[in-house]
Amino acid sequence: MSDKTQPPRMTHATRTADFVPESQFGFWFLGTHTWEYEVVRDTLARLAALIARPRKRYPVVLDAGCCQGMAFSLLQERFRPRRLIGLDMDAAVLARARRLTGMRDLRVELLKGDCAALPLPDACVDLVFCHQTFHHLVHQERVLREFHRVLKPRGVLLFAESTIEYIDTWVIRLLFRHPAASQRSAAEFLAMIRYAGFAFDERNLEFPYLWWSRTTFRGLLEILHLRPTPPRGARKETLVYLAATKLATGNQS
Repeated sequence: MSDKTQPPRMTHATRTADFVPESQFGFWFLGTHTWEYEVVRDTLARLAALIARPRKRYPVVLDAGCCQGMAFSLLQERFRPRRLIGLDMDAAVLARARRLTGMRDLRVELLKGDCAALPLPDACVDLVFCHQTFHHLVHQERVLREFHRVLKPRGVLLFAESTIEYIDTWVIRLLFRHPAASQRSAAEFLAMIRYAGFAFDERNLEFPYLWWSRTTFRGLLEILHLRPTPPRGARKETLVYLAATKLATGNQS
């Protein structure tokens, strides 16, 4: 259990912009079949397996930073919400998400808004899904407080993020856009989430070392089996997946 008398110290300064929109290449890629099936579907399956006390149904689900809505069908299938909310700051991606929901006959409530100031009342959401969104946001501590606020007691935060070890590589810097000062290590992300009042342990955590998260020459050699893949503890993690819980008392145990 971490010391919650002061927030975790981050090694990177905060920028003033609230959000850095994606590049044109990123906008295209996040609407592809590869993104939906190779990344989002796999991520959701891994996250669901990390939930401490899974339920058959989560009545209200928020996709925070929903982008083009590629997770909507998968969230509907897996969690069976009666109310599915998609929120994003970018009007262009919301327009694409609106078209997708129409094509797939999905009932999704689309909101244009800021994750750091969610347009939702307290304790109204059963599950927050935040997938590859956090590294686009600057006011990250505020965002986590908002996630905690809108979740019901025992509500679940499904958090999947790329770490600075992945974002700060030449390939990703070339093709995508991110606020450089807001990137974190896996340990920093976890410290922030604990400090925000969420509970989790090792059973709720995974550090996938997937082919698409290795963008260095060494990573290519590992994928081609020309170099051994380093085990946990001997590598810098490129991804962190977490299923955290808002405790009923607000106290962490």
